Amino acid sequence: MRDMLSIMLRKEGYDVTLAGSGQEALQRVGEFGFDCIITDIRMRGVDGHELLREIKKLDPESCVMMMTAYSSVESVIEALRDGAADYFVKSRTTTEEIKLRLRKVLESEQLRRENVRLRRELGRRGRPTELIGDSPAFRRLLEVIDRVAGAESTVVIAGESGTGKELVAREIHLRSPRANGPFVTINCGALPETLLESELFGHLRGSFTGAHKDKQGLFQVANGGSLFLDEVGETSGAIQVKLLRALQEREVVPVGGTKPVPIDVRLLAATNTDLEQAVAEGAFRADLFYRLNVIPIRVPPLRERIEDIPRLVDHFIKLYCEAFSIPLKTITGDALEVLQTYSWPGNVRELQNTIERAVVLHEGSSIERADLPERVLTRAPAPVGPVQDRGERSLRQLERDEIERLLAETGGDKTKVAQVLGIHLSTLYRKIRAYGIDDV
Repeated sequence: MRDMLSIMLRKEGYDVTLAGSGQEALQRVGEFGFDCIITDIRMRGVDGHELLREIKKLDPESCVMMMTAYSSVESVIEALRDGAADYFVKSRTTTEEIKLRLRKVLESEQLRRENVRLRRELGRRGRPTELIGDSPAFRRLLEVIDRVAGAESTVVIAGESGTGKELVAREIHLRSPRANGPFVTINCGALPETLLESELFGHLRGSFTGAHKDKQGLFQVANGGSLFLDEVGETSGAIQVKLLRALQEREVVPVGGTKPVPIDVRLLAATNTDLEQAVAEGAFRADLFYRLNVIPIRVPPLRERIEDIPRLVDHFIKLYCEAFSIPLKTITGDALEVLQTYSWPGNVRELQNTIERAVVLHEGSSIERADLPERVLTRAPAPVGPVQDRGERSLRQLERDEIERLLAETGGDKTKVAQVLGIHLSTLYRKIRAYGIDDV
């Protein structure tokens, strides 16, 4: 029966793995991922019921079909109670019925996963990651998002750390024809090259130490949806070559493999560095830059949209009062004025952290000026004009200056600097080396 099913399902285009016993099946399930497992009930050693229970311990969402030569009401009830997706008697079920039942089980499983994904996606919309604002700069950003969402073109989202580049990417995805597909994110600057390669493109079992089973890369996971690459400017030359191939050929080759895997993904990338300057300096491939930079979007820093600060403050106060079960607080006009004159080097993320701190630490019903951090109270007013007014300096130069200033202010505490800037500590170290900043 096992060999017959294998031949039949392979003819239907399924990728089939065989196991000669329940113990072997359990071992294979622990090593690989399967869309569905079909098992007999009567087997030597580990029988089908025990195998089902053990599989569910490994992965409660596993899809398992049970088959037997001897049907009984008790056996059916036990299988369904333990989580079997279907149950059939071999002698009473034709091959066509098996194919139909398998197809229905897989479709049902796909629908379940899609519902889970949609619930998660809907849940994200209520989190503190919503795009909030009504300033002219913010309205222009929303107009650009609307225009590019319907296209399939790649997008590079540029902006300082903490401005909300991932939120912009998510909004593009949610307004696009791919909204029902997955939105997958990865921070390229937070992972070493070898791990990033495996995460993006997947790997085959045995391709490196610790690769105990095949793993899909995020390009495959994001099929039918969008893949967001944060800090794409931090990728190595080798990763950039593979990204270029993925964009050009619409396929990826897993680590340790030779067979290309087709992909259907819209790529959205973000950077807080000047990629054009990185290309000029030889730090980023020109051909990849032009492939990525089909539609560039600039996210304005918070100092260019100070009119949005009251709405953002109100949003974060409500958010954290609800999260910590605290009676709703207000903020005094004096405190709000201070927030609107601070330059916010960490942008919206820094503002969010500041409000969270004030909500948690202040015991009264209204947040006052004295409840704000010292750095906010003592910093000079925010510059009035946009970035270009500040001596025509590049984004990289502005970032270098900001890192140097924060290092000096914190006495060289890199952990605090990374928190203020909203970047990973390893990314901060790379930027310090790249910009040749003297260690404090």
